[in-house]
Amino acid sequence: MTANEEAVFSKGLEDVVAAESEICRIDGQNSKLSYRGYDIHDLAEHSHFEETVYLLLFGNLPNERELRDFKVKLAAERELPEDLVYLLEDFPKDAHPMAVLRSALSLLSFFDPEADDQGMEANVRKSIRLIARTPVIVAYWDRLRRGEEAVVPKKDPAAGVAANFLYMLKGREAKEVGARMLDKYLILLAEHDLNASTFAACITASTLSDIYSAVVSAVGTLKGDLHGSANMRSMESLLAIGDVRNVDGFVDEALLQKKKIMGFGHRVYKGPDPRAHDLHAMARTLAEAHPEEAKWFQISERLEQVVWERKKLNCNVDFYSASVLYVLGIPIDLFTPLFAASRMAGWAAHILEQVADNRLIRPVSHYVGQTNRAYTPIMNRS
Repeated sequence: MTANEEAVFSKGLEDVVAAESEICRIDGQNSKLSYRGYDIHDLAEHSHFEETVYLLLFGNLPNERELRDFKVKLAAERELPEDLVYLLEDFPKDAHPMAVLRSALSLLSFFDPEADDQGMEANVRKSIRLIARTPVIVAYWDRLRRGEEAVVPKKDPAAGVAANFLYMLKGREAKEVGARMLDKYLILLAEHDLNASTFAACITASTLSDIYSAVVSAVGTLKGDLHGSANMRSMESLLAIGDVRNVDGFVDEALLQKKKIMGFGHRVYKGPDPRAHDLHAMARTLAEAHPEEAKWFQISERLEQVVWERKKLNCNVDFYSASVLYVLGIPIDLFTPLFAASRMAGWAAHILEQVADNRLIRPVSHYVGQTNRAYTPIMNRS
C-alpha cells in the first residue's frame, strides 16, 4: 500500500483475508465446512477425535500404525505434573472454570522442559501434550472444586479422549453411547478457521512467543461471552423455558424486550450452520437413550421452529450442543472449557502453520480522530 492509497476498513475485520491456510475451509454461502478437504459430516460420522486431531496436525488421515502410535503418545501425556495438581488444589473453589483453565495452561509451561524450544518437532510434542492434558485439567478441576478425590486418567490408549474425560469427571466408566456422542462433539468443535480465539493464538505465535502463551491467549479470548459461552447461555434458556408449552411465550417475550436468543445466527454462515445438523441428530440419539431427559430435545426442536417462524434465524453449533452436553451430565459452566479442550487441536494446528511460514501480524487502523491541532500551553486551556 502506497502513501496515497487508503486502506479498506472492515469493522471487526469482517471478510478480511488475514492468512492463507490449508487447515479449514468454510463456505458460508453454501453452509459447508471441511477439515483439510474432508467434509465435516463425513468426519463426524466415520472418524473419531484422535484421528481428526492427527489430520489437523499433520495434514492427512493416519494409517493404522500411525494412528496406533499417535494414540499411545496422547495417552502417555495425559497425566498432569504432580506440582500442578497441588497448585490446582489451592485455587479458589468458586473460580471461573475458564480462568482456572487459562491459569493452569500457563502454569503447565513451568513443568515442560521444552517450553521455550521453538523447533517444529518440539512444538508438535507440546501440541500433543496440550491436547492430551486440557480435558484432564477440566475434569480434575471439577472434582476438586466439589471436594471429591480426583480420578487419575487412564493410560490405556484404547480409552479415547472422550471416554477418558467422562470417566475422570464422573468416577465411573462412560456408557458407549455417551462416549460416542462426546467424541462427535469434540470432532465438530475441533476447528473453525480464523475465529477470534484462533486468530488470537496466531497473533501471539507470530511474535515468536511460546506455544503456551499462544494457547493462553486463545483461552482468554474464548472466555468472552461473544465467542465461547453461547452454549452455556443456550442451556440457561432451555432451563428457563422448562417445558415445551412455554417456548412460544419465551420467544415472544424475548423479541418484545429485544433480547438476543442465544444459539441462533452466525457471523460466517448465511444459511444453516452445518455442524448443527449433526448435533441435532446427536441430541435426538441421547433423548432416545435417556427418555427421562428427552424434554430438553423437545424444547430445543420447538424453540428452533419458533425462532425460524418469527425471525428466520438458523440455529448454530452452540444450540444443540447445549442439550447434548447437559444430558451427558456435564456441568453447564464446564461447557466452554470443554469447547477449549476440543478446539485445542485447531489452535495447535494453526500455531504450527503460523510459525512454519511466519510474519508478525500487525494490521493498521483507520484513523478518524482530529487532525492538525496546535499545542496550547496549559495556562491557556479552558
